[in-house]
Amino acid sequence: MTRSTLTTPPPGAQAPTAHPDGPPPGGSLGSHFSRCFGCGADHPTGLHITAVTPDGTSVEATFTVGESHQGAPGLAHGGVLAAAMDEVIGMSIWLLRRPYVTARLETDYLLPVPVGTTLHLRAWCTGIRGRKAYLEAEGRMGAPDGPVAVRAAALFIEVDMTHFAEHGDLPALRAEHQDYEVNP
Repeated sequence: MTRSTLTTPPPGAQAPTAHPDGPPPGGSLGSHFSRCFGCGADHPTGLHITAVTPDGTSVEATFTVGESHQGAPGLAHGGVLAAAMDEVIGMSIWLLRRPYVTARLETDYLLPVPVGTTLHLRAWCTGIRGRKAYLEAEGRMGAPDGPVAVRAAALFIEVDMTHFAEHGDLPALRAEHQDYEVNP
């Protein structure tokens, strides 16, 4: 994958370290919002991605392409695959225990992904500088060492929790994120 300069860490970017309050190696990552299209258990047609961290700084997950995720008959919709990459990248940056949002997502589609395929997703941060985090991900078909079907590179920007209060659903945020103080 050839990344743009917008998703390539600049000189001086620092590699992340595991956060002391993050899940331990092998620990599961919970959903950040129960109705999230990517990870929410309560979203009826969502991706329902669940993930673990092998080392406290990267994420491994699986996603099985269902009937409601197809574009062309029998194949995963490219936008759904991009959403899966965005979700697993977002899960990896969540390990830093600071709120980030996607600023740019570059996705390369290498192989068609049939409905019923389980993608093994992996995401990691390649560097942080200031409020910017640079991340990558890949999705492999059928097994963690299977053929790479999709790759992504992203730029995420750290925001204050008031971002979500100002632009989203404040009561839902308060209901599911009691560990954050939100003062709009």
